[in-house]
Amino acid sequence: MKLSLIIPCYNEEQVIGETHSRLQKLVADWRQKGLTEECEIIYVNDGSRDKTLAILKDYAGKDPNIKVISFSNNFGHQAALTAGLSFAGGDAAVSLDADLQDPPQVIEEMIHAFKEGYEIVYGVRKDRTEDTFFKRFTAHAFYKLMRFMGVSCVYNHADFRLMSRNALREFKQYREINRFIRGMIPLMGFSSCIVEYDREKRFAGETKYNIRKMMAFAIDGITSFSCVPLRIASVLGLVIFMGSCGLMLWALVQALTSTTVPGWASTVLPVYFLGGIQLIFFGILGEYVGKIYMEVKERPLFIVKETINFED
Repeated sequence: MKLSLIIPCYNEEQVIGETHSRLQKLVADWRQKGLTEECEIIYVNDGSRDKTLAILKDYAGKDPNIKVISFSNNFGHQAALTAGLSFAGGDAAVSLDADLQDPPQVIEEMIHAFKEGYEIVYGVRKDRTEDTFFKRFTAHAFYKLMRFMGVSCVYNHADFRLMSRNALREFKQYREINRFIRGMIPLMGFSSCIVEYDREKRFAGETKYNIRKMMAFAIDGITSFSCVPLRIASVLGLVIFMGSCGLMLWALVQALTSTTVPGWASTVLPVYFLGGIQLIFFGILGEYVGKIYMEVKERPLFIVKETINFED
């Protein structure tokens, strides 16, 4: 069995040495146990501005099984994952972040599941007790919202997973620019299982996902896989229309009976309410139109500046 390990990197100079050291020890242990015959480690440098690329080049110069894909710019985590999975040459590929929050030793359990016949093995956090209340609350709300929107998503799973060669081949058929890989993988329908683990604290450095990026990621996930927001807009528009018809009938009755018609409040408040609803739905429509705009231009998902230790 040949195994590919995919590690996206963006400004990871503080942690990449420890990550590489742990992976090297694990690879040697897996070979000794007969779990793998060959293992390649593919680092994807996503336009890092620190010394990450120089460190990766040094590792690759010492070991041909250490491979590097370097982007010309920062194209994002999902693009880096896609590149690594596209270049993977193993019978199975495991993707994990460089920050060591997803413990690499769990990969051994994933390998055993793969050998049992599972095509996809998801790494799933047991709980979120170490997270802040805000992060825990928003994470639970995100997964519940995704389920409500009809998006197939594994609860508490990020991008720590094993994929077989068959799954990798089919993954390459997806061509969209707006990528939410957590939703794409379950759509393929391959046999899968879950491996639970306790997430560790970040070894060094800072998270690359601030609140703004997490919000953008959530919006991408919903609008890339579900038309439910548009349907909600249609249903709510119908409800408001029916309510407006009732309000018109009430105003007509008031006028015919010469009863005093309420003034400013009954006039202005519905205008504000309807105006706000319209602006919200214009924003929803804009999100979908923007995604269509990005897709029809067919720009490349990423641009590779150089590769190291890959065959032509």
